[in-house]
Formats: sequence, structure tokens, C-alpha cells
Amino acid sequence: MKYLDYLIDFLELDSYIYNILIDNNIFKISDLYILNRKILKSFGLNDRCISQIIIKLELLGLDLNGKKY
Repeated sequence: MKYLDYLIDFLELDSYIYNILIDNNIFKISDLYILNRKILKSFGLNDRCISQIIIKLELLGLDLNGKKY
């Protein structure tokens, strides 16, 4: 997938979500899409934030847990 090497800035997430991901050393989409909901919750993200991430990834043909479409 061509999007995996892009930085997470490309997803245009809310700044709150973006900052939490950066604080947890998630810089690229490839770092993010392999995670699951449980790990994202351990970072301090709530369901609304995680849903935003899922939607943005799905628009690129990706999903959490490393799934590609």
C-alpha cells in the first residue's frame, strides 16, 4: 500500500488525537494501522477518537489490526 509510509499528518486527525499518537511514538500510518482498539485505549483515546481513526484509515483502504482492503 502506498499510504503506509505516509506520516499520520496525512490523516488530518484532530490535534488531540494527533498529539497522543505522537507522544506514543506513532509517526507513520504503518505504525498506526497495526494497532488494535485495546492498545489505542491504553494510550488514553476514547471510543470517539478511535472511531475517527478507523474512518480515516478505511478511506485509505486500511483498518486497524493490520488489515488491508
